[in-house]
Amino acid sequence: MQVAQPGRGHVLVSIRATGVCHSDLHIVNGDWPADKPLVLGHEASGVVAETGPGVTTVSVGDHVVLSWFAPCMRCDNCVAGRAWLCTGTTALDNTLPDGTTPFTDAAGEALWPYLGLGTFTSQVIVPETAAIRVDDDLPFTIGALLGCSVTTGIGAVVNTARVPAGASAVVIGCGGVGLSVVMGLKLAGAHPIVAVDLSADKRAKAMEFGATTTLDPRETDLATWTTEHLRGTDFAFEAIGNEKIIETLTGLLAPGGAAVLVGMTRVGARSSIDPYDLADQGKSILGCNYGSSVARVDIPRLARLYQAGYLPLEQLIDGTRPLTDAPRALDELAAGTGLRSILVPVR
Repeated sequence: MQVAQPGRGHVLVSIRATGVCHSDLHIVNGDWPADKPLVLGHEASGVVAETGPGVTTVSVGDHVVLSWFAPCMRCDNCVAGRAWLCTGTTALDNTLPDGTTPFTDAAGEALWPYLGLGTFTSQVIVPETAAIRVDDDLPFTIGALLGCSVTTGIGAVVNTARVPAGASAVVIGCGGVGLSVVMGLKLAGAHPIVAVDLSADKRAKAMEFGATTTLDPRETDLATWTTEHLRGTDFAFEAIGNEKIIETLTGLLAPGGAAVLVGMTRVGARSSIDPYDLADQGKSILGCNYGSSVARVDIPRLARLYQAGYLPLEQLIDGTRPLTDAPRALDELAAGTGLRSILVPVR
């Protein structure tokens, strides 16, 4: 595969670590249709190798975390400080901002960067707003996690839901994003923090990250449990992207509580919600895209919290493996085994 030279406003980044995320799996499974041949990968960190004309915020040699939702910085939402709702980004079109791709295959045919990045390779071209400078002593493996899962999960707590200290919370799904939600809840001072997952290993991990109680949904009716033990929870986070589970969330809530949709469903999924209960009890449902985060602000902030010892992010990583193991890592993700695999290009 060939990579073009960086154009105006573009940055060439040498990938040092990239995570394997459910969003990549959605493409492989066909849950999210793609009309172009894609280079997968969107959760990564690396080193700036070259910059194009007009780039001012990063320089050659800088260590960067890549943000998959590169904002345009010009639309009304960006100007209002809501970069996660940017209407000018081309990330979801799987192109660079000018509508082009930096990748071609051996036959000269275009390959397209998934979410504008395509990090399952050794070098990428990204828009300047996608390259977030971080301290050189931040491990690349940790930086990769900050590119998506950790920023999404912790952001869901502190940005989207704005959970106050002492609020109760239930987290359904304890993969990389769900455990990041648990970490965010501990950081915010939530109590109790109830983690729900089918996997005993993931429930045990949730306790290490700050959960106070764990439940197996095969053995416990969640609505009954939350009513009896919490009189309903203040916040319920869904971190799987399962439309059937989403339907149950409002039944877990206390009056005035909020359900937060963190996991991404397949395209076209539908859930049925009781609107009378929602209105009568003052409950709400909050959509969460990328943790309602402004990458240039939130990613360095989370990096500092990790470096200060507040976020045990290294415990999310099952292991580091060569980039050629990407298919196997995706299979393991589909099977629900492990937490986060980090892929490293062979140099």
